Order: sequence, then structure tokens, then C-alpha cells
Amino acid sequence: MGDIEEIVLTPVGYKELVDELESLRTTERRDVAERIRDAITYGELTENSEYEDAKNAQAFLEGRIEDLKHIMQLARPMEIDEIPTDQVGLGSIVTVRDDIEDWEFTLVTPVEADPSREKISDESPVGEALVGKKVGEAVTVTTPAGKTRYEVVAIRK
Repeated sequence: MGDIEEIVLTPVGYKELVDELESLRTTERRDVAERIRDAITYGELTENSEYEDAKNAQAFLEGRIEDLKHIMQLARPMEIDEIPTDQVGLGSIVTVRDDIEDWEFTLVTPVEADPSREKISDESPVGEALVGKKVGEAVTVTTPAGKTRYEVVAIRK
């Protein structure tokens, strides 16, 4: 049996996953069960799209619950003092400057990554390029949009 890889999460990310799992297990499960019950009252199940949709939602929900349970078994929330501020690392809140503007994001593991909420994976092109960099250092990253130069302006917790 190989080493089980630990999943390191920021304190905020860990709490979000705990809250999501709790919500899925309680509220969401109840809502889906209700949808299935309601759909059954619509009659013939073979041509009942509401029933199909509800069953699919249930399958998706149970899959997400299993994924989260697995993640939580391996997850470890970082301690605040583990988050580096002398260089870019997991949990760092980083401000970078490109040609146009400053951009602030938190560097996280892929499990927590959510670019729409400024949570950038350490395995993404930008994240990978910035790991270990200090304030004042710059990197050039090739993204689908082309090459972009980022200078590290600030690092905080």
C-alpha cells in the first residue's frame, strides 16, 4: 500500500468544504428526495422527465458527497504560521502587477482552486511560475491568452 497523499487546504478552504459537505448531506439530500417524491406523483415513470432529472441530480449529489468525504479524509487545514509571506507559497495572498493592473489572489491546491473567486492553483501556469518568488521578482507566464509578465508586489497571509 503506497503513501496516502495528504491534501493541504487553507483554513478558509477547509471550512468551506466542511460546510459544503454538511449542506449536501442535509438540505440538498432532503430537497432531491422531495423532488423525486413529487415527480413520482406525476405518474408513469418511463416518460417522466422530472423523475429522470431528479434521479440524475441525486446521482450527482451522492457522487459529490463521496468525493468530499474522500477529500476530507486526506485533508489537513494549514496552520496560519505555515503560510509563507517571505516568498509565494501555499496559502499566500499574493498581489502581482501585469502591464495594466494589480491582481490579488490566494495560492491554493487544485482541490480548492476557483479562479472566479481569486483562488489560483499552485499547479496552474501562473501559480507554478510564482511559487518561491519574492516581492520584486517577476515571471513571464504563457497562458491561453498569450504571454503575460507578472511582478510580485506583495505577499501576505
